[in-house]
Amino acid sequence: MKRLAPFLVMLAGCLWATLGLFVRHFNDVGLTSMEILEARNILSAAALFLFLGLFRRELLRVRAKDLWCFAGGGIGSVILFNYCYFQTIQRSSLSVAAILLYTSPIFVLLLSVPLFGEKLTKKKVFCLIMAFTGCALAGGLASDGMNLSWVTLLLGLGSGFGYGLYSIFSRYALQRGYHPMTITAYILLFASVGGIPLTDFSQLSGAVQRDGGLLWYLMVFTLVATILPNAFYITGLRYVENGVAAVLACIEPAMATIFGIFVFSEMPTPAGWAGIFLVLAALVLLNLQPKKSDDTK
Repeated sequence: MKRLAPFLVMLAGCLWATLGLFVRHFNDVGLTSMEILEARNILSAAALFLFLGLFRRELLRVRAKDLWCFAGGGIGSVILFNYCYFQTIQRSSLSVAAILLYTSPIFVLLLSVPLFGEKLTKKKVFCLIMAFTGCALAGGLASDGMNLSWVTLLLGLGSGFGYGLYSIFSRYALQRGYHPMTITAYILLFASVGGIPLTDFSQLSGAVQRDGGLLWYLMVFTLVATILPNAFYITGLRYVENGVAAVLACIEPAMATIFGIFVFSEMPTPAGWAGIFLVLAALVLLNLQPKKSDDTK
């Protein structure tokens, strides 16, 4: 499993990249971003608790003193980063918001050094720079620029910080002996509770009533873009350092661009192709077997 761990993290990124494919349909039926997020969290938490309750009831046991790990992952990460991300989109553009969101590996690398004793190696930093540059190019930095107000910049960085906290709180839960499915279920439960005051449930129920197939679409979305990638990512964290996992997950915007090519015929610019190449090159370099000298600062 240790050898497969990096590929599980990258598979999680690939599945998260399908988010845009589903969201376009949800937007067409009148759902906002927060309504989509809350529906995903509620359905995901319900499905996981039902499955664990029927087949792995022992995995539902958690200690009250450890609830902060799940609350931090659900409210401090999922709700915080999504709220900041959507606010950044409203104030700037989708590509700029995506670029700021992918400052998350920087926060993860820096926080993991004092919190978990991970080494900040030259190789990690170099791969991080490559991956972030690739995300910026794939996200359209060259065309959109970065003319932002301080509020928008702080919101964008807040989304990256919140996104990075998912790895931090998940690592704390793993260190306390919890199974990845347990962590995923309780993080999504807290995210569901935290999203209640931000969601218009009348709009959500109305959309489901108007479109009979929407509920099934939401269920597929829940499995493909939430349950499976979250479980894969946390499983990978068992054997991969936080900083490495955060960089590996940068495959998401590259894959989102590739999905856009095949599904919506959205051809990237030359800068976009260069961004995809940089992200993939960073991931290959990060997964090469390091020599002993690679871990020197």
